Amino acid sequence: MSNESVPSSATATPAPTAKVLRKLFLTLFLRGRSSRGLKKDTAPKSVGRKLAFTLLFYILFGGLAVMFIGKPVFVLSFYLHGMTLGFLGLFVASSTGEILFNKDEPDILLHRPVDAAELLWAKVSVLILVSLWLAGGFNLAGTITGIYASNGGWMYPAVHLASTALEAMFCTSLVVVVFQLCLRWLGREKLDGLMTTAQVIMAVMVVMAGQIVPRMMGTMMMDLDKLTSAWWMMLLPPAWFAGFDDALAAHGGVHSWIMAAIGLVVTGFLTWLAFGRLAGDYEAGLQLMNQSRTFTAKSRSRRKFVDRLAHVPPLSWWLRDSVARASFLLVIAYLLRDRDVKLRVYPGIAPMLVLPVIFLLPGHGIGGNDNTFGIIFGACYLSLIPAITLGLLQYSDQWQASDLFRIAPIVGPAQISHGARRAVIFLLTAPLVLVFAVAVVLITGHVSSLLLILPGVIAAPVYSLVPGLAGKAVPLSQPMESAKGAGRGLYFLLLTMICFALTGAAWFCWRYHWYGWFLAGEVTLALCAYVILRAATFSARWEPL
Repeated sequence: MSNESVPSSATATPAPTAKVLRKLFLTLFLRGRSSRGLKKDTAPKSVGRKLAFTLLFYILFGGLAVMFIGKPVFVLSFYLHGMTLGFLGLFVASSTGEILFNKDEPDILLHRPVDAAELLWAKVSVLILVSLWLAGGFNLAGTITGIYASNGGWMYPAVHLASTALEAMFCTSLVVVVFQLCLRWLGREKLDGLMTTAQVIMAVMVVMAGQIVPRMMGTMMMDLDKLTSAWWMMLLPPAWFAGFDDALAAHGGVHSWIMAAIGLVVTGFLTWLAFGRLAGDYEAGLQLMNQSRTFTAKSRSRRKFVDRLAHVPPLSWWLRDSVARASFLLVIAYLLRDRDVKLRVYPGIAPMLVLPVIFLLPGHGIGGNDNTFGIIFGACYLSLIPAITLGLLQYSDQWQASDLFRIAPIVGPAQISHGARRAVIFLLTAPLVLVFAVAVVLITGHVSSLLLILPGVIAAPVYSLVPGLAGKAVPLSQPMESAKGAGRGLYFLLLTMICFALTGAAWFCWRYHWYGWFLAGEVTLALCAYVILRAATFSARWEPL
């Protein structure tokens, strides 16, 4: 009797432990890891409240699916799953590194009797829950549209919800497996950089999918039978889940059943790898994350090089103020060496590198193969990088250290913001604009085409001052939970609209030979705006804690 009672009690323990862990990590996601400014009454109690504005945006953006009313189920589902996979991939890739490998957790959890697979599943279940909320918001309109597809019906909503849940499991398991394999084969030192690279690639793929998928829609609707039977379609994950919808909701052919089977098998295999076979690597990874990192001679030499560079002309002329110079060196160091900053900044600006390349190619201009519009737009779009990057640099896990700025004898945050602004322009904006200018000359074959990038170059310094208004844009000064995804989205949307307006005006003046007058007017307005914004930045004072 005693021998039988031990296994029963042992098997009963994991269930409450898993429940407690899931509740813990969900609470951390909803309320953040910091107590400053936390109010019990206003803290979100559910994923819906936490992501209210983001979900609203996803629902509105997903409303574009109504354009597919009357189209075949496979076409509608391929669009929905392609866009959903991009959104979920970007979210999971940007969140997994911090959730799975948080440096503060090993001190609390590793000495407790918590199984590695159980801990991993508790964290990933939160990722899947949030992914389902985001996917549900985006697919709301599409799920209803599927009822009115040419071969759809009332069975489509249930089938599509099941395939979307399967897609969320596939996406999460894939990212977790990639992280675990990198940890096993490359070790902890290289994992940090590889996570950054993977997220940048994922962000670029999302934007590329946004450009490619709409173009594929036309081909798909013209020759659907030939496209669904193409062998290469079976290599695309969105086609697997679209085949699932087509096979069950529209009684699709054999190719749809094959693609659905591939999706089920691959998702099951990835889930087994992530939470079974490779769970031990995750436990080893947690232990490695708790070890101190050695400060290599390479990182020291890099710091000395940047420091020497800041003290010689022409940078020394640009960084005459000692506070601005110190802020410049601080931001450069974080952008080059800090994992958390790299994981946040580089995936955030990666999509901005795709559209200029796409618009630079012939055939993407307004009016035939002339890519004048594309060149102007690419330069104007790159000019937004300082404004976006400075907004991302505000948030850090070491934000408490920014109280040192207030203790120092500094009247306000102006020089700190200016140092950060110059670091972003020096390290990111200037090199990217230079590469873009070289590409423009190589593609067009005319050095005179460089005149087309001047509207963006002139606007960049003005854009870079916008985040510093009202004492904002102090680097590394805000906790991560203060970041409002929806607010940043609206901010970016407003800047993009201004960018399009500037591009349209420049292209119109170029076409009607008023370009010289346009540049003179832009320079005048930019100087006035720069003086006003700079004065507003210097008038800002520290906000009370």
